[in-house]
Amino acid sequence: MKSIIIDQKTEKQRLDKFLKKYFKEASSGFLYKMLRKKNITLNGKKATGSELLQKNDEIRVFFSNETFLKMQGLNSDTDLSVYVLDDDPLDIVFENDDFLAINKQKGILSQKSKDTDVSLNEFVLSYLVKKNEIKASDLSYYKPSCINRLDRNTTGLIFAAKNYKGAKELSELFKERKHPKVYRCICAGEIKDEILLKDYLIKDEDSNTVRVLNHKEENAKEIITCIKPLKSNGKITLLEVLLYTGRTHQIRAHLRYIKHPVIGDVKYGDATLNDEFKKKYNITSQMLHSYEMEIPEIGKITAKMPDEFEKVFE
Repeated sequence: MKSIIIDQKTEKQRLDKFLKKYFKEASSGFLYKMLRKKNITLNGKKATGSELLQKNDEIRVFFSNETFLKMQGLNSDTDLSVYVLDDDPLDIVFENDDFLAINKQKGILSQKSKDTDVSLNEFVLSYLVKKNEIKASDLSYYKPSCINRLDRNTTGLIFAAKNYKGAKELSELFKERKHPKVYRCICAGEIKDEILLKDYLIKDEDSNTVRVLNHKEENAKEIITCIKPLKSNGKITLLEVLLYTGRTHQIRAHLRYIKHPVIGDVKYGDATLNDEFKKKYNITSQMLHSYEMEIPEIGKITAKMPDEFEKVFE
């Protein structure tokens, strides 16, 4: 039995359409037959193929390894050198048999937005191929990929699963949110006290922006953000931010809402202040960093802040 976990890239499509793309060498008749015979199941139950897939759904496939590879157009001798990249921008801060913790640098995509992009997922796969930690048959079972995402110009901790076991454990950890993710950022103005912010966020899909409300509206989702000042010079403040909900642009929008926008944030920030920091310190994007997360039985994993975070206070 092999298991396929649905992620954000593959959700919201019909099961039969997904299977046809995943098993590109299989006929539609063969796939429907496998569904009828329960050789392919969805979340442990018989499926028809018309089901709409959701994130974290599990497709179980009861094929022999040979059939599984054949239906994907692969074999055990498939050349993995095609996945090797010359660049290696990975700053790995923790690694075990199941996952990697990476300190993502500014400008790197967490995942592709178009086919021609090279994202962290491709760099992770290249890294594992170079280490001889992966075989062609492994890719038919699970393709190593990032479990959480950061905006292109947000730096810091991203976790990538090497295998299905790592993907399942990390996905459950992020879903449960027993240990909030810790960020650090530099915001405009002075914040003197710790504040727990509870509001609502609504997203505009067309503009890919969000706005914060102090009341519930249709399609608005609750956001909870705790901010703790670490140091300030009166003009700017270094904050530690605990994220109890994980909404799009939550930290950036929440800080703008309380009139302390993140320095360098071109979407939600103060244009005049951003221009000043660009001229003085060459700050061209948001000063927001995914700093730390606690993993059960491992402890806290930390990603060093970019040097520019200290530079602007000197």
